[in-house]
Amino acid sequence: QVQLVESGGGVVQAGGSLRLSCAASGSGISINVMGWYRQAPGKQRELVTQITRGGSSTYADSVKGRFTISRDNTKNTVDLQMSSLKPEDTAVYYCFFVIDWQTYWAQGTQVTVSS
Repeated sequence: QVQLVESGGGVVQAGGSLRLSCAASGSGISINVMGWYRQAPGKQRELVTQITRGGSSTYADSVKGRFTISRDNTKNTVDLQMSSLKPEDTAVYYCFFVIDWQTYWAQGTQVTVSS
């Protein structure tokens, strides 16, 4: 069974940077899409970014130019480098993987950006 383990997150001042990482356990898996959603208090979960196995990535307009997603297909890992963070980036960030059309989720990690 595939399990995702997420790391990173924390508290940072506005303008600062954080890096999130996510790794999948299990061997012989082929991950189609990797990415992150986030959910702020009182708001719906939103797609932040995702990247395909071939390396094509998309970003929410609100994070374009500030966030960068990258993946390592040999290690089944994905990273999210977040820069120029804003208070409105404060949320719980959830890593997800799509394997054979099934979506797997990590436990979520809190990112708090103070003004």
